[in-house]
Amino acid sequence: MDSFFFSGDDDSLFGNSTVRSIQSLSDLDDERLYLVDHRWWNETRESMFREVDGVSYATSSCFSDDFESEIVLNMRRSESDCDDCNREEQGASRHEYALISEWMFYRALKWKLETEATGKQEALVSISILIKRHYDMKYAENLVAIEDNKADLFFLQVRLSISRTTNSLVVKINQKDNGVGAFNKSCQIFSINSGLLKIWDFSGQITKFFLQGKMLPDSFELVNEEISLELQVYGLSYDAMLKENDMAVEDAKTVLKVNGHSDKVKSYIRLGQPPLASSFSKPYQLGFTGLYNLGNTCFMNSAIQCLVHTPQLVDYFLGDFRKDLNFENPLGMNGKLALAFGDLLRQLWTPDATSVGPRAFKSTLAGFAPQFSGYNQHDSQEFLAFLLDGLHEDLNRVKIKPYNEIKDVDGISDKVVADEHWRNHLARNNSIIVDLCQGQYRSTLICPLCKKHSVTFDPFLYASLPLPSTTMRAMTLTVLTTDGSTLPIPVTVTVPKFGKFKDLIQALSTACSLRDDETLLVAEIYNNCILHFLDKPSDSLELVRDHDQLVACRLPKGQDSLPLVVFTHCHFEESNSQGGPPRRFGIPLVARIPECSDGYELQKKFLQLLNPFVMREEFSSDSLDDDSINIANQDTEMDDVAIDYVSNSDEVKGKTAVDETFHFSLEKEGFFPARSKIVMDEPLLIPPTRKIYVLVSWPEEVSKQYDTCILTHLPEISVLSSNPPELISLSKCLESFLKEEPLGPEDMWYCPKCKEHRQASKKLDLWRLPEILIIHLKRFSYNRFLKDKLETFVDFPIVDFDLSSYTVHKDSQSCFRYKLYAVSNHYGGMGGGHYTAFAQCGEQWYEFNDSQVFPISEGQIKTSAAYVLFYKRI
Repeated sequence: MDSFFFSGDDDSLFGNSTVRSIQSLSDLDDERLYLVDHRWWNETRESMFREVDGVSYATSSCFSDDFESEIVLNMRRSESDCDDCNREEQGASRHEYALISEWMFYRALKWKLETEATGKQEALVSISILIKRHYDMKYAENLVAIEDNKADLFFLQVRLSISRTTNSLVVKINQKDNGVGAFNKSCQIFSINSGLLKIWDFSGQITKFFLQGKMLPDSFELVNEEISLELQVYGLSYDAMLKENDMAVEDAKTVLKVNGHSDKVKSYIRLGQPPLASSFSKPYQLGFTGLYNLGNTCFMNSAIQCLVHTPQLVDYFLGDFRKDLNFENPLGMNGKLALAFGDLLRQLWTPDATSVGPRAFKSTLAGFAPQFSGYNQHDSQEFLAFLLDGLHEDLNRVKIKPYNEIKDVDGISDKVVADEHWRNHLARNNSIIVDLCQGQYRSTLICPLCKKHSVTFDPFLYASLPLPSTTMRAMTLTVLTTDGSTLPIPVTVTVPKFGKFKDLIQALSTACSLRDDETLLVAEIYNNCILHFLDKPSDSLELVRDHDQLVACRLPKGQDSLPLVVFTHCHFEESNSQGGPPRRFGIPLVARIPECSDGYELQKKFLQLLNPFVMREEFSSDSLDDDSINIANQDTEMDDVAIDYVSNSDEVKGKTAVDETFHFSLEKEGFFPARSKIVMDEPLLIPPTRKIYVLVSWPEEVSKQYDTCILTHLPEISVLSSNPPELISLSKCLESFLKEEPLGPEDMWYCPKCKEHRQASKKLDLWRLPEILIIHLKRFSYNRFLKDKLETFVDFPIVDFDLSSYTVHKDSQSCFRYKLYAVSNHYGGMGGGHYTAFAQCGEQWYEFNDSQVFPISEGQIKTSAAYVLFYKRI
């Protein structure tokens, strides 16, 4: 199709909308158009849309019998539309309609619902009042409603074209395009016997199309082109009843005759029945629409329902949000995510809407976030965080982000620094999401040595609060001595489930009667090797999973600087096999050795550690002489005892004595690393980690002399299951979140005063609070191989959540009190479970369980399933 271009600068012709280039007659805005009663629209326009002007069109209608039944409307622009638009009148005539944009329609509909609910004004006019106005009450009982109570909103397919001969816009409504039901309703709306219809264009789209066609050259081939337009018709089902000239109430089979074509129109009038409620007779229950579960999409449905019941967000997306779309932001999604979310929200706020399938939204989301493609279960909070971030970038009003240099803030007050950080943030991030949901933290880092303070101010989108707990955990560890005095013993201690490793060390010290000259070193065992040492007192005990195996080694105090040697065990025959790495067995043994130790010192220490495991003669499987039984005490007559298991043919001294003893090789740190032999009379090379890993090969004959079963058994960690359900307050969660804590070893902070990385302490404070406060309760914990969920009951306030005592910056212009309006819930455990949502509409709470919506009482809101809380500022 050939294209043409048009541009203009007369904004007044287009309802205060700037004219943009149109490349074809079908290049209208993609936002849907709604046809409503002018009186219904005018009430809202006077309150909310005074700046929106309309253009009136005098419209005549007729029927065409060329093909199928068809209504033809000729719309001719009124010359005095500006005067008509501003005229003062009690109401529009009964034959006047308004054409409005989708965002105008939803804002008007929501406004009318809210005004009626609050009782501020009579925004909706009931059909009974309309009947009384136009008819005597004695006839009202004979008037009945439309059969389909969902007829207040229906779709109408129309065809538009420009008529040069009549200088009008031609609108054709064909029964074949619309079906019998929609066509019959359009007959009721547009067919009249006397006078003209008047249609007001407040959207600017029809006016633009009409003027575009008039300005085309007479010879242009597209002047007579017809284009299709889907029109949404709302609240006009009863117009036929109000047309005195067109309606004849005859009997039970009343026939509505329109321009002599009675056979084209079905009867929608019944006698003897009261009118059913219409859009003018009852406040619509907007927003009570469910979302179909497409397959494990309950996480998405729950988060979406909470967002689409956020009042300010609803007003924004029901309004003209498209003006904020950012198509240039490389961090955004070209506006597609915002458009998809806006379309979904409007579907959920459509009157008389049934459950909606969010398939189009999910498809758009998956196009930019593949992790949400498919039908796997996900975390609703993670989905919410991604969605809010994506909406922000799509709606960011900042097209070119400036560069802001971080300045030295020493000696400057916190308020000045915080305001500057916030201005810098808004200079790069300015959207409805920032306006509503973003607050500001004050983050303070403190050096543990020089006490240097570093203060920064960071924005936050939601607050993830830990769940402090008093639940105790029973942990059983194997305690080993490093002087060869006793056998390993299991010790069970009770520690806070969410405590620190320092709590475990303290409990163990008491349980095993640790001497003053001893200290404990805890290690996790995996596949008969030490996986890692748990030597950070500030680390969380949540890092220890159920069924982990832990050992605690009693070491001399004050020898932390000496090298630590770790002995792991394997069978000599397996160590010499060529089929892969040797299979280890038993508990690794740990000890400290002096500096500059050689192979003999290493061997001596190992034999000392084995003393408790030596089998007594009566339990020996062979008749071994005393020298063999006491081989653990022989450490002076062995020369070059170590044999590299890779080279069995090497000649070594004392071979007769060595063949039946242990063989040592040096390993690098880690699982199955490269090995090298240990030469007995050469000093050991101490690595920078100060840890030496030695693989000890046990010959078969030697292993019979030791009770290796004791070395093999290790108890597993378990959790007490007899504790009653916990109950904590949301305030306790917030206090735990804001308390000062040391950073982890992986988050070392570079102290500008010490000029070194330090494990600093971090303190968070609330500085600036958002309008919408989203609180994430950290019920899920993730530890390498395990995911766990906390079923702790959190007692959170519903009506009045006062944050004044937790906010360090007291701004007299701000309110610190919040009210709960939505909750995302998770039922069940990890790997499964189900998400639902609670949301407040007006004063009533509702549960949104996928496609099902139920009213609930306020007493049902607080459960142990509460996962994400949504608060709005009072």
